[in-house]
Amino acid sequence: MENKPLFFISCPIDTYSGYGARSRDLVRAIIQLDKYDVKIIPQMWGNTPWGFIDDNPEWEFLNKYLWNQPQLPKQPEVWMQITIPNEFQPIGKYNIGVTAGIETTIAPGDWIEGCNRMNLVLTSSEHSKNTFINTVMQKIDQRTNQVLGELKIEKPLEVLFEGADIEIYKPLDKVTLFPELDNIKEKFAFLFVGHWINGDLGEDRKNVGLLIKMFFEIFKNKKDKPALILKTSQMGSSYVDREEILKKIKIIKKSINSKDLPNIYLIHGEFTDVEMNELYNHPKVKAMVNLTKGEGYGRPLLEFSLTKKPIITTNWSGHTDFLNPEFTSLIPGQLTDVHPSAANNWLLKESQWLSVDLGHAGTTIKDIFEDYSKYIDGAKRQAYKSKNEFSWDKMKDKVDELFTKYIPEFPKQVQLQLPKLKKIELPKLQKVEK
Repeated sequence: MENKPLFFISCPIDTYSGYGARSRDLVRAIIQLDKYDVKIIPQMWGNTPWGFIDDNPEWEFLNKYLWNQPQLPKQPEVWMQITIPNEFQPIGKYNIGVTAGIETTIAPGDWIEGCNRMNLVLTSSEHSKNTFINTVMQKIDQRTNQVLGELKIEKPLEVLFEGADIEIYKPLDKVTLFPELDNIKEKFAFLFVGHWINGDLGEDRKNVGLLIKMFFEIFKNKKDKPALILKTSQMGSSYVDREEILKKIKIIKKSINSKDLPNIYLIHGEFTDVEMNELYNHPKVKAMVNLTKGEGYGRPLLEFSLTKKPIITTNWSGHTDFLNPEFTSLIPGQLTDVHPSAANNWLLKESQWLSVDLGHAGTTIKDIFEDYSKYIDGAKRQAYKSKNEFSWDKMKDKVDELFTKYIPEFPKQVQLQLPKLKKIELPKLQKVEK
């Protein structure tokens, strides 16, 4: 039996999260390369729910790779962590850090230090790569306050995009789920997918609040109105979380000076990939809209693009790697400081991200509703590009290419076989006669 290098992967593989999806796709690719003895150490991801593997039978094959012992059997030849870089720790003989990176213009100092602890760092987009490389800080001695030198990326850093499963994400002839959407009165709905996280109106990273306000303003008092479907949550899928989202929508609605407003529908809860693709393909879902201020990658945008429907989003950050501005509606804007209401240990208030051009965004949303057919050809071209250049299989090929380039050969343990020796016959002693 071939002695494969031991490859341990620490990641949030069993969580309902973006990093969980990234972990599952990447781990499956590494297993299928069949070059390593793969073991997985499941980790938490914030407060996101566990149990994805058991809830999704197609992923149950991962259970046999899970390592739940308190100790490693030995130092692994390869150690990989899929997480934010300040958590990177070099455990193996060769160490790989995988991260979506940051959505702004500056990476935190402890992220740079984390990257430098590894032998190789893989990030999801050219935007994230450039942010890491362009972040250069002074290293200060905390005791003496003296400048010790520069803090910057010193280890190899490569882009590994997040490939879409084109066996799941694709156009469907018939949608059987979401009968609730069948019953809404609108025939045309825009769809938003993403978390609604911290930040004042117009300052949260995904810009959900501003999207809602803009949608109300664009279509208020209009005879013919589209709907806006929000597939969103703040942290999890609890009843409390849903009520908080509804409360925030009502507050924005009350701020609009009109009684004649378009409808907004909330979809809340954890969905499988198959369910998400059914939602994307629902005949009343005509386009995806996301006025995001910054993306490390933007998986929903890629997956939705495979349905051959138009996309409206911003022309900045990770998703511009795969969205072609000729085929999709990429809205300009200007870089502005991260607002204190959205800043945290990772989204630094000294950094910047995009504030979308509201006039341009509003005009585009209105035009797609009123003149939908002129956007279809571009959407089909984008679907072709996504399918042929950003599939999971293409990502697996990239994994193999990068591992072949960077991971060294390790000495293989062989069984020591001693040569067989012939039995030596000693001469018999002769009795000496006296």
